[in-house]
Amino acid sequence: MVEPATATQAAAPAVAQLKDELDIVIPTIRNLDFLEMWRPFFQPYHLIIVQDGDPSKTIKVPDGFDYELYNRNDINRILGPKASCISFKDSACRCFGYMVSKKKYIFTIDDDCFVAKDPSGKAINALEQHIKNLLSPSTPFFFNTLYDPYREGADFVRGYPFSLREGVPTAVSHGLWLNIPDYDAPTQLVKPLERNTRFVDAVLTIPKDTLFPMCGMNLAFDRELIGPAMYFGLMGDGQPIGRYDDMWAGWCMKVICDHLGLGVKTGLPYIYHSKASNPFVNLRKEYKGIYWQEEIIPFFQQAVLPKECTSVQKCYIELAKQVKEKLSKVDPYFDKLAEAMVTWIEAWDELNPTAAAVPDGKAK
Repeated sequence: MVEPATATQAAAPAVAQLKDELDIVIPTIRNLDFLEMWRPFFQPYHLIIVQDGDPSKTIKVPDGFDYELYNRNDINRILGPKASCISFKDSACRCFGYMVSKKKYIFTIDDDCFVAKDPSGKAINALEQHIKNLLSPSTPFFFNTLYDPYREGADFVRGYPFSLREGVPTAVSHGLWLNIPDYDAPTQLVKPLERNTRFVDAVLTIPKDTLFPMCGMNLAFDRELIGPAMYFGLMGDGQPIGRYDDMWAGWCMKVICDHLGLGVKTGLPYIYHSKASNPFVNLRKEYKGIYWQEEIIPFFQQAVLPKECTSVQKCYIELAKQVKEKLSKVDPYFDKLAEAMVTWIEAWDELNPTAAAVPDGKAK
């Protein structure tokens, strides 16, 4: 049986790498007692807490953390009419934290994610591993069979082109989970007791032109490289769909990363996911998405961005245009979503007026 690390096991203070360059974004509807377990790893960093649900409710944060907390009233005040693009009663509200951050890097985690243990019983500093992933290059154009060649004890294997060994900047680090797997509702229903106990000690670059289902509960990214593409969509209250927020962001982000010559890594670090959500509630949220994804995914697989799209914002506006043109036939919701995507970029640029440039000029 996999068990989370205890507060005692996680008590060794961590080296606060990138302390002044990284924000931790947490969406929540409850008191953040879970931070006590993460204290040795998170306390040196600034937290951005996005409170979902009733803004009159008081969220308690343990003493000693440096944080700012935003509720729906704050979102409405800061964004005005553009607040319509931020989801309500859905963890997609977290992307507001990405927008108001002024740091280069973002790590986001859910409040039911605890410190995991590696097979030796040592507490895993998930944030430290995400930083390692982000600070080392990615290899999306040619697969290395030893996975991440920049990791200690690994290298490029025989036959790997020398011209590609420099790699490209890593935009996203996608972490995994022990205990409760990230399953959809039908799989939850047929495997209610299944737990993930398999710790795979590996990080790999997701190849170019390959999509993946991104999970937002243990995720880090370079905000300057890819931030405007990390919009978690229009989900939750008042919308016909939920629980596709992180996946929507992942599909958009991956198309843009492929176009701009950026990399995405997945694998380590693991967190301990402590709480299984209700599969019947999830089924109501996912029902339309389960049908729609059979057309959404081919759309992203076939999406082509013109070479004139040399910034993340330009890429994202072009994707929004294609969503409106090609997915509106699936459901009128996609017209609304495409408009929200444009609103998101307008709001992002208002709060972040300096546009990010393509880092290496490798847009295809």
